[in-house]
Amino acid sequence: MTDIPRTRWGGLATRKVQATGFFRVAQIDGVWWFIDPDGGRFLSKGVVSVQFDHDNIKGTERRPYREACLHKYGSHDAWRGAAADRLRGWGFNTLGAWSEPELARAGGAPLASAAGVAYLATAYGEGRGWPQCDLFDPAFESFAQQRAQQICGPSRDDAGVLGWFIDNELQWGPDWRGENELLPTILGGIAAPYSRGVAVALLRDRYKDIAAFNAAWRSALISWDELAGTPIAAPPFKRNFLTHDHAQERDPSRARYFADCDAFAGVLAERYFAVSTAAIRAAAPHHLVLGSRFAYVPPPQVITAAGRYCDVISVNCYEALPGAVIEAYAATGRPCLIGEFSFRGDDAGLPNTQGAGPRVETQADRAAGFARYVGAALRHPNLIGYHWFVHADQPAEGRWDGENSNYGVVTIHDEIYPELTEAMRVVNDDAEWLHEAAAAAARRVATPPAA
Repeated sequence: MTDIPRTRWGGLATRKVQATGFFRVAQIDGVWWFIDPDGGRFLSKGVVSVQFDHDNIKGTERRPYREACLHKYGSHDAWRGAAADRLRGWGFNTLGAWSEPELARAGGAPLASAAGVAYLATAYGEGRGWPQCDLFDPAFESFAQQRAQQICGPSRDDAGVLGWFIDNELQWGPDWRGENELLPTILGGIAAPYSRGVAVALLRDRYKDIAAFNAAWRSALISWDELAGTPIAAPPFKRNFLTHDHAQERDPSRARYFADCDAFAGVLAERYFAVSTAAIRAAAPHHLVLGSRFAYVPPPQVITAAGRYCDVISVNCYEALPGAVIEAYAATGRPCLIGEFSFRGDDAGLPNTQGAGPRVETQADRAAGFARYVGAALRHPNLIGYHWFVHADQPAEGRWDGENSNYGVVTIHDEIYPELTEAMRVVNDDAEWLHEAAAAAARRVATPPAA
């Protein structure tokens, strides 16, 4: 589809709705959209980490992408203009997380900015870790307010800011980083006394007495006071985040234990999202709160809390197709933004041994993967945007955390991947119509006409 009338932001210029001068979200005929500052229906089509100072080689200060771009463009400003115009040429309208905000106005047309990650809990927990940073300590509220003012406040009147991410990939339960549950983590130490007090109160409410608790948790405590003051031993059960564990259904104690864990995760999420969203809205009242970039689907209580407070639910989804993940968040009634997804090609000359997401044989396969993934995502009425990870390839030697994969839309020498970027242009140009038509079709299937 060509020559679609668009606003300066890239939203649909036809059938405009009320403009507020800032980005907002709206559900129109059952389909979720961003509404751009000029009133156009807008899907956020972005690329993550569009940076001149792209990844350093692990253990060094060398940044090969910056070196290549200095040689190619001569200056940082010249690169910004070229990079912004290329993104627009490929049909993108948004700077994803960790991009340079200055790029938003560096090209011939503005880009929306979702570059900002406030890191409210992450920064609060620096040196202590999550969740031992004790979010129930009243100090978290004052810290969040101060940090939001520092990070978000200077841009509060910028119409081009799509919104703010709160954090990135906090661990709400077992995932690839380990089998940690938040509740036994808190009860296993004394570093978070406020959160520990909340946890003990929750358990006292869920069990009629300490004996019932001991039976479920395989412990031998004498009293609730002992639980309040003594770190518990190793947790009685573990669960694999990748597979459904039928043993949980067969063992009532196991089921009760994990129900306790999920209940506490929900209580912690309620505190986290309530404090964080209030802090961001106080600092930047015109901007959206884009969620906390879930890495995997957390317990349903966490999803419910996110939906209660955030304008948008953001999730990093490295599956081959995103449908099941989007469905998991649809119950919130909030729109869903895919904050990261990608495909890696084995013909790019990079190891591809570290990093998430499907590996495919060729760049043509990457292009096909993008088209299938985004096409599937656009069928969901709750989908409101998708951000590709990442702008430039990672160093073959490994970046700061060892990742060494072909994620880029350009190489580390700033050479374009033509098959991928052409597929992106085609899909991005048609995305709004695909979203509207596919979502309408889904509604027809869900509500067949009466006989």
